[in-house]
Amino acid sequence: MTTEEPFKNIKVLIVDDDIVDREMVKRHLGKSEQPFIITESSSVDEGLILYDSDNFDVVLLDYRMPQRDGIEMILELKTHTRDYGTAIVMMSSAEDEKLATASLEAGAQDFIPKSEITTRRIHNAILHAQTRFKLEKELRESYLRSKDLAEKDSLTGLANRFVFEESLQVAITNNARDEFKLGLLLFDIDDFKCINDIHGHDVGDVVLYQFAQRVKSCLREDELFSRLGGDEFSIMITNLKSSYQLGNIAKRIMTSLEKPLSAGLTQFTVDISVGMAIHPDNSLDSKELIKCGDIAMYRAKTQKGSHACFFYKDMQVEFVRRYEVESILNSAIELNRLHLVYQPIVNPATNELHGFEALLRLTSESGEIISPDEFIPIAEQSDLIVELGQWVLLNAIEQLKKWQSKTNMKLTMAINLSPVQLNSDNLLISLKKHIQDFDISPPDIELEITETALLKVNESTLSRIQGIKKLGCRLALDDFGTGYSSISHLLLLPINTVKLDKSIMPPTPEAKGPVKLLNAMITLIKNLELDIVAEGIEHPFQQELIARNHLTKAQGYLFEKPMSVKNIEKTYFM
Repeated sequence: MTTEEPFKNIKVLIVDDDIVDREMVKRHLGKSEQPFIITESSSVDEGLILYDSDNFDVVLLDYRMPQRDGIEMILELKTHTRDYGTAIVMMSSAEDEKLATASLEAGAQDFIPKSEITTRRIHNAILHAQTRFKLEKELRESYLRSKDLAEKDSLTGLANRFVFEESLQVAITNNARDEFKLGLLLFDIDDFKCINDIHGHDVGDVVLYQFAQRVKSCLREDELFSRLGGDEFSIMITNLKSSYQLGNIAKRIMTSLEKPLSAGLTQFTVDISVGMAIHPDNSLDSKELIKCGDIAMYRAKTQKGSHACFFYKDMQVEFVRRYEVESILNSAIELNRLHLVYQPIVNPATNELHGFEALLRLTSESGEIISPDEFIPIAEQSDLIVELGQWVLLNAIEQLKKWQSKTNMKLTMAINLSPVQLNSDNLLISLKKHIQDFDISPPDIELEITETALLKVNESTLSRIQGIKKLGCRLALDDFGTGYSSISHLLLLPINTVKLDKSIMPPTPEAKGPVKLLNAMITLIKNLELDIVAEGIEHPFQQELIARNHLTKAQGYLFEKPMSVKNIEKTYFM
């Protein structure tokens, strides 16, 4: 035999200025089998105080009261809601359909004329109101969950792109009416793709989450922080008095990221590129302001390490130019817009030819020669440099074979490698294939890596450097003396040749300090038993200086500028 569960006490708040009506309602509630705990009030103001003091299951509310009526109380209860409020039954002496509709529209769950109140009727009204309130609450919770999914990034919990763009538009409209500035920070994590590629997306997600939490700790609650997608984020700052404040926030974020992020046992030190734009200084339109921030972020990416950059007017012209060059690079191989020129490497004492350095050149559709100083950084930042580098390897090695066959001379070819290429798995495969296909002696190929490339040497790049050495090719350290690398690189890496940068060549014979520095550097490198190539020789006294130091290889405008295949053959092989 089962025992029925006893009725749960229902807490009722009666708000009615008529004591006779309150007693009538209490009498009918007392006759019900359902136990009620009743609290009563004679006014809206008193009812609101009582409402905040306890958790009532239902409010029985008279419509017509002095000072403030029942609908006013419903509307004010919306600002007092705890857990979405309480079920409400509106009562009235008037039997008016419009009044009933107004009560329901204001937020009541049921309406009952006082003339119809009976024990059963009031009891059922309360139960129906509670049921409707429960359904409304579940519907609201479902809506809020859907809204949360639609407006928040599932990984970081930040606002998503939609919320950011909508909020920015509203904020700009509001900002037009006051004297404050609105600041926008757009930023992403430099080389984040490498984290995903090397460690997997699960680790990448952990890094992104920790990154978001670290940045969030630098912000106030009223600053909208959003994840736009991938590793791209944005922050909107309102009520700025000056752009200096925006720069300080960017600096605070970058400082916070100096401490590594952790994913399991692995630690990651991340750099970010930050673009900053300001309303109304940079644009009056939300989409244009985002565009300004994007352009500034790409400018920041040209710097080393974490860097923040404000948008300025000329950036628009620079961005368009960058886009044009990148478009040219995308189709450069297919449309035959690439070509190689070759700068001779000679003995400075005898002018005897040793070999060449292959240098890449790019032309636009109109025939404009685009400087390597302009297109190489763009190619590296867009990863196009890997495809271009493969093209250079193939064509330079093929040309070397042609000249060796034509002249029977023991010529060499120096080919520059980008730091990005050192991260490519295809580098060693292609190099080995070209050596075999063209039957080239590996030591005749000298691959040049810059000092800046050594700043990012990791296990994978070091493995590829050692792989080049195993193939038998020579390795040259380019731009030596520009101040980036350590002497330890000459000891730790399998370097064969050091190329002295033209910046350390003494500008005049009287420059005694630079002359002593050059002599000391040459002595040091010779003691390490490494070959030396002096670059940037432009004056006869520089030629004499390196010849006195018994250097056997040099290049520069004093000997020859980079030349086409046709001019090389006309000058040296005819």
